Amino acid sequence: MTFQSHLSKFSIFIFLLVLACTPKIAEEVVEAPPPPPPPVRDDLSPCGKFFESDNPDDAETAHVLYRDLIKLKNFEEAMPLWEKAMKMAPAADGLRDYHFMDGVKLYKWMYGKETDNDKKSAYIDKIFELYDEASACYPKKAAQYKGLKGFNLYFNYPHKSTTADTYQIFKEVADTEGTDMPYFIVNPFTATLVELTLEEKISNEEAFKYQNLIKETIAKGVADCKGKECESWKIIESYAPIRLEDLETIKGFYDCAYFKEKYYTEFKANPQDCDILTTVYSRLKWGGCAVEDTALVALNTAFEQNCRTVSEVKTSPGRLGTDALREGKYKEAIEHYEELLATETDVEKKAKYTLRIAKVYYVHLRKFSKAREYALKAAELKPNWGEPYLVIGRLYASSGPLCGPGTGFDSQIVVWVALDMWNKAKNLDPAAAPEANKFIRKYAQYMPNKEDIFIRGLKVGGTYRVPCWIQRNTVIRAAK
Repeated sequence: MTFQSHLSKFSIFIFLLVLACTPKIAEEVVEAPPPPPPPVRDDLSPCGKFFESDNPDDAETAHVLYRDLIKLKNFEEAMPLWEKAMKMAPAADGLRDYHFMDGVKLYKWMYGKETDNDKKSAYIDKIFELYDEASACYPKKAAQYKGLKGFNLYFNYPHKSTTADTYQIFKEVADTEGTDMPYFIVNPFTATLVELTLEEKISNEEAFKYQNLIKETIAKGVADCKGKECESWKIIESYAPIRLEDLETIKGFYDCAYFKEKYYTEFKANPQDCDILTTVYSRLKWGGCAVEDTALVALNTAFEQNCRTVSEVKTSPGRLGTDALREGKYKEAIEHYEELLATETDVEKKAKYTLRIAKVYYVHLRKFSKAREYALKAAELKPNWGEPYLVIGRLYASSGPLCGPGTGFDSQIVVWVALDMWNKAKNLDPAAAPEANKFIRKYAQYMPNKEDIFIRGLKVGGTYRVPCWIQRNTVIRAAK
């Protein structure tokens, strides 16, 4: 190898060594462009949200912690954390009204444990303030919040409002929402509507408009409901239409067509039952059906063939009372029957007409206390007669919508006293047993369940006094 080739290799080595020892120049880092800002949503609440607070993490942490405590029913520890979350971000994430509705729950808890009346009143005011604030922050749900105010005034805090004022709240919701009104206002709206109409504090025209809307709302709710929602509509369907029946006692409120559609099928099913013939004819006459109406003609023919007593003098109090009853003149019918009772010596007849007065008060005038009073008088006149107790049992069983929301414990307890009467009827009178057993089979399933009894500190077999107009002691029983 020549000297020159050695030199060439050495030169290359020195060059590589220098190159290796030379500091490297840092590679140029090209930063990715910042992500685009999230799109502005137009469905967020206008009120303060987590991401708008001074410390979003603190706001969300307080939110998560207090909600976990509420789930554990640790309301005392939840309260300060809720207050913090509410102050920092009243609208939470801007999509959900958690802070307002949870606040209502917390103040209801405070109300329940408070004994000072002034503080209790202040808590109620705070609850209603939260509903108002929720309406401002979530205006699309304003009707629901207003409905909740009315619901609470009716069921939880009736002393804070008159029936008329509570009805006005429901009416305003109904006016804006129509058949889409919140399901939970339908029953109390119905109750206040009927009460005020019967007291002549609202016009029949107004009442007729809203009872129609209520019926349409129920029909739509039952038809469109899904899942658990259907259970609520089933409860409503079992209450509101029955409560609206009280409006039938107002002369001219419903027309002939209404009464024919509702009652005439009873005659077709029992064409020789004199009580049914009298009742159906009376209801149709009350509804303004003309004498020549084919339904009335058929009813009258059947009555004359099966029920008219040939020996009954046309001017006798009994005949006059029955004729007045059939003509829908209920008070006049009672006056004639009372006249008969004052002079009649036949105990069987006295008992029969006394019970008839009871039925007039029950079926036509919807005065349950008076109906029971006369049924008991009939039972005294004829001690081993079961029918008066059948009537009283029906009075009690049909009082669920009157004494409660139509379902649940407060409405179900009426079944206890109804069963008492039906059992008494069949024990006294074998002839009453078939009908008594029919009612017992039908209604026994509607008694409160064991859990509802237990959570109220009651025991099956214990004694319970049923409130409302009934005011009777009974034995606690559970549905099987």
